[in-house]
Amino acid sequence: MAYKEISVQLPTDYSEGVLKETIKRQLGIKHFTYQIENKSLDARNKNKIHWLIRVGVFSDELKGNNVEILPSLKIDFKKRNKKVVVVGSGPAGFFSAFVLQKAGFNVTLIERGCDVHARDEGITKFEKTGIFDSKNNYAFGEGGAGTFSDGKLTSRSKHISIEKQFILQSYIDAGAPAEIGYLAHPHVGSDNLKNVVKNLRQKFKNIGGEYVFETQLIDLKIEKGKVKEAILNTGSIDADFFVIASGHSAFETYRMLIKNEIPFRTKNFAIGSRIEHPQEIINMAQWGKAKLPGVKAAEYRLTSNPENSLPVYTFCMCPGGIVVPATAYANTNIVNGMSLYNRDAQFANAACVAGVNPSEILSKEASAIEILDWLEKLEQQFYEFSKGYSAPYCSIQDFISKKEPKKSALTSYPLGLKPAPLWEMLPLNVSNSMRKGLQDFCRKIRGFETGNIMGLESKTSSPIQVLREENLSVTGFKNLFIVGEGSGYAGGIISSGADGIKAAMNIIRYQQ
Repeated sequence: MAYKEISVQLPTDYSEGVLKETIKRQLGIKHFTYQIENKSLDARNKNKIHWLIRVGVFSDELKGNNVEILPSLKIDFKKRNKKVVVVGSGPAGFFSAFVLQKAGFNVTLIERGCDVHARDEGITKFEKTGIFDSKNNYAFGEGGAGTFSDGKLTSRSKHISIEKQFILQSYIDAGAPAEIGYLAHPHVGSDNLKNVVKNLRQKFKNIGGEYVFETQLIDLKIEKGKVKEAILNTGSIDADFFVIASGHSAFETYRMLIKNEIPFRTKNFAIGSRIEHPQEIINMAQWGKAKLPGVKAAEYRLTSNPENSLPVYTFCMCPGGIVVPATAYANTNIVNGMSLYNRDAQFANAACVAGVNPSEILSKEASAIEILDWLEKLEQQFYEFSKGYSAPYCSIQDFISKKEPKKSALTSYPLGLKPAPLWEMLPLNVSNSMRKGLQDFCRKIRGFETGNIMGLESKTSSPIQVLREENLSVTGFKNLFIVGEGSGYAGGIISSGADGIKAAMNIIRYQQ
């Protein structure tokens, strides 16, 4: 059977029948099967917004090459009698554990929080009462931070296509919508992800993996460059290999690792706040209409490089989404964004952040511990200002003009807003750069100036990075791997999952 790829343009509300007729007409064939390889929205001309679709067509009526089989992740099973402890059940930790278990290792996956059902209940209670749950929150618990922060599956990382395909297919097999395999900007939605991570856990257990909840790594026993035991709040566990995927919010884990002379350095990161608009304003600006049949909600991605200022950009844009209290600890106050699969909530939100250098922030050569302490203090200052978890807020216009707000505003944020001179609460160079960046964004998107800006967005990426060898093992340690966002080398679901997979494959090669 021959195979051919074609590109088609279709209306946003096209049906499957229309797509099939287009394929028949373009190729001049009657009998075929097809699969969508890529699908993206072209909104450059607001009078003719359409889907650009690349379709792979299989048919005996075609003349051409047979279907090309793309390379896939090859995991050879062999009973190895080697134990691996993986810490953290986010994408990096889970996919590292999953691949290693598939390869025949005996893997124990340790998660400091609870299973996704209990985590969901804890988050719901927190948003209704303001009572923080240290085990069940937006940062910690089954599936990691990504489970409750939208489930976007885009990645700008290069050289991870095989790992990315494995992750996407694993999600689809666990109940995610099939479209994530071909959409240019795939999105699962936090409502779907809760079921996906539960199903993935069961798949891991079905092949012999052990999953342990409410168990926190508190120390390591190290001898001659090898980790011998993980010291837990419930006891200790030995293993041949240790993979730590604790995420970028587990500051006490970072400090424990540094205390054990595991080498970390500082790296550039970003801080800022979250901006929010009625979704209809973004739709009108991007599409020229309030709704577009066949498309959920309009998105944006903005960048600005003001002269003599820090770079400013939007991050983690959540159309039809919700701003959420994403703190990892009871005495800090930070925000993040999420959306459900349908993306049909009233508001759109995105982080607006400035890229910073740790040494410039501290006006000296900064150590990993020093930048962690600085960032934690900033998060605590936002908590102290609000005396809780309400989000300090002002309008975008107030932020630009340094005009203190007098009243609150409508918002999706569940724990309320507190009027605040937000520009004074951020570092001066961050605030000044964001002001210039926001002015630029207001010129790029009509109505942008009508939005609000709130809270502290401090978790776009880790401010520190572990030193690793070519095989991803920690420099100076033979059997220790630190992966995912907590390593400082990955950000987001796909790149973090890929980082965990690459570490797992290197452990497998080590045992060939």
